[in-house]
Amino acid sequence: MTEMTNRPRATEEKDEARRAQAARRGGGDPATRGRTTIADGVVEKIAGLAARDVVGVHAMGSGLSRTFGAVRDRVPGGQKSVTRGVSAEVGERQTALDLEIVIDYGVSIEDVAGGVRENVITAVERMTGLEVVEVNIAVSDVKLPEEEEEEPERRIQ
Repeated sequence: MTEMTNRPRATEEKDEARRAQAARRGGGDPATRGRTTIADGVVEKIAGLAARDVVGVHAMGSGLSRTFGAVRDRVPGGQKSVTRGVSAEVGERQTALDLEIVIDYGVSIEDVAGGVRENVITAVERMTGLEVVEVNIAVSDVKLPEEEEEEPERRIQ
């Protein structure tokens, strides 16, 4: 009986000794050793994708940036810009975002903006661990049902 009660205590003492030795070597939990920085572009991509997922968001960015983006998207090897219409300011623990969106005609701007804020804040905070202090939304246009998509004129047929 005596051995059974002493055994867990011996194991605890060994664990404590290992922790003390680790603290002397490098200083505790490995996850706290060093610094992680997150680039503005990373937060902008996360926010851009999250905003596009909201029903009622037709596009991101102003008319001019969408036109240049459409041209860039057609260039062989070009990539779609998920950061179009998104600007982030990232600090050590917090971030602030500015988004410019185009909404579909007939949807409630207030509801869409609320959905965008909720989606963006959830995605950015979950993926980065940063606190989102504000998400400013500018609605730059409304997509009417009869409007055609802006496509640049093709030079080669």
